[in-house]
Amino acid sequence: MINHLITQKNWQNQLSEAITSVDELLSILQLESLRADVYIPKHFALRVPRAFVAKMVVGDRDDPLLKQVLPDQQEQINVTGYVADPLSENTQNPIKGMLHKYQSRVLLTITGACAIHCRYCFRQHFDYSANMPTAEAKQNIINYIGEHPEINEVILSGGDPLNVNNRRLFAWLDALESVAQLTTIRLHTRLPLVIPARLDTDLLDRLSQSRCRIVMVIHCNHANEIDELTAEYLQRARAAGVTLLNQAVLLKSVNDTVDAQVQLSQRLFASGVLPYYLHVLDKVAGAAHFDSDERSSIELYWSLLSALPGYLVPKLVRELPNRPFKVPIDIYSKT
Repeated sequence: MINHLITQKNWQNQLSEAITSVDELLSILQLESLRADVYIPKHFALRVPRAFVAKMVVGDRDDPLLKQVLPDQQEQINVTGYVADPLSENTQNPIKGMLHKYQSRVLLTITGACAIHCRYCFRQHFDYSANMPTAEAKQNIINYIGEHPEINEVILSGGDPLNVNNRRLFAWLDALESVAQLTTIRLHTRLPLVIPARLDTDLLDRLSQSRCRIVMVIHCNHANEIDELTAEYLQRARAAGVTLLNQAVLLKSVNDTVDAQVQLSQRLFASGVLPYYLHVLDKVAGAAHFDSDERSSIELYWSLLSALPGYLVPKLVRELPNRPFKVPIDIYSKT
């Protein structure tokens, strides 16, 4: 159960007090014996909010939430085919701070910061310092959208767009809402799961007043990430008129079983969230130990089709570089 002394703090205090010490994390979870299996990365260091740690099971070295954040020695193994930029995003940004991969929408990296460092993150090597939009770049982005009438949706990403404060976030919303052709603003975020209090009243009130449709895609990989408090905040967002979707990553030894996926979809739906995508792992350097082979992924998907109603089965996809869409996995493949 989450410690209420943690959750009573505002989200920014919780953000500033995130755990960055491997030894502290292992001590809290009484897992000091794991120290030999862990390393201290020089890049993309441990970072995990205490509210998320409180959802982990003390003493369980196989806790599915812990495995997502604890640096593992296996990350240091070079595996052929796993690279720093698996989606070739560094070649897809015509303007600083913006990626234009898909015809009708653009993605804005409005921050390089996240509340949590997930060890499988496909952007863990991304050069955010070279892609943070300045005030000038922000206006260039607005101009670019206006010059491309086929763009009707903007995705706020990063990093995590909810990692920025409301003042900065609202300024982006104001600027985007001034572009008449835009109909939808989408936020891709992990904050509602790791610090649920981020969905504060000011944020939800502002989202409810937007002239654009607001879609929030949360990144939840396991049912244990949604406890009673998290579900309550998600339901508040839905009541504010926000469309809630989920995209998960299929992670070996974390959520690659039928039971784990069924429980995730059911817990999401009970919280007002529809499953959207189940991503096969992007082949980013350092994350090979999370990858499942495609045949196992397909077999798992067929089991989900049998176990769940269609509206609770996410689309099984892979993102590939230089493709203008998410690529559906061929579930009829014999591979």
